[in-house]
Amino acid sequence: MTSENDRPRGLLARLRGRPAARSRGRRRLGAAVRLLAALALAGGAYTLFAPGAQAQDSAPLSGAAAEGKALFDVSCVTCHGRNAQGVEGRGPSLIGVGAASVEFQVSSGRMPLARQEAQAHRKPPLFTDEQTRQLAQYIQELGGGPVVPEGDNLHEEGNVAAGGELFRINCSQCHAFGGGGGALSSGKFAPSLRPASDRQIYAAMLSGPQNMPVFGDNQLRPDQKADIIAYIQETLKHDQDPGGFNLGRYGPSTEGLAIFLVGIVALVFASLWIAGKS
Repeated sequence: MTSENDRPRGLLARLRGRPAARSRGRRRLGAAVRLLAALALAGGAYTLFAPGAQAQDSAPLSGAAAEGKALFDVSCVTCHGRNAQGVEGRGPSLIGVGAASVEFQVSSGRMPLARQEAQAHRKPPLFTDEQTRQLAQYIQELGGGPVVPEGDNLHEEGNVAAGGELFRINCSQCHAFGGGGGALSSGKFAPSLRPASDRQIYAAMLSGPQNMPVFGDNQLRPDQKADIIAYIQETLKHDQDPGGFNLGRYGPSTEGLAIFLVGIVALVFASLWIAGKS
């Protein structure tokens, strides 16, 4: 049982504990007030800077880009979605691909895509050169990216000899030594370079379409790209076959096969002739 002397002590302990409880309550209230003040400060900073960012995102398009947007909304929006953000299962986002990618795909007729295949095939373009530039400008202003230099002759100052060396190192494995293209895996292929223009070759190096790697300015300088284009346009596209029949210009594979077949046939006939004489 509790004695008479213990009761005042318990009362004093309870009285002493109340200021401590009130102190903890005040600390919690102060922390909540500071948290609300920090949130209010963050919200004020956001409202201060957000209008500038929103204005930057909604910057008006140039005249060419506006024309390109009108073309995009008619011919491209089904697969690539509004604002070129892509549609799952139909087409990828075009944000950041740059004008170079659009110019290559559209000017070579690969886009708009007729149907889903392992690889888009080259075909007559649907848009004129001006419309292609407008589409490219629209995508460029949406998200930026690599751009093809101005002009149609991009190999005028290129070095053909240096371009040949660069081509054999970087391009011949897929496009073959004669630029005729070649088969890749999963139904894909490296296309022939014969119908490609200067701008298309330059755009392909910048954007890396299909299975092609990207050759940005860090991998190949602009002057080296001009060298490669000069080699393709001045050498590979001219009918220079000092060895005779070019066998499609597919490189040593077809040449080796032809030599093997011709050699086997010659050996068979030689064997039959020797057997007939003996």
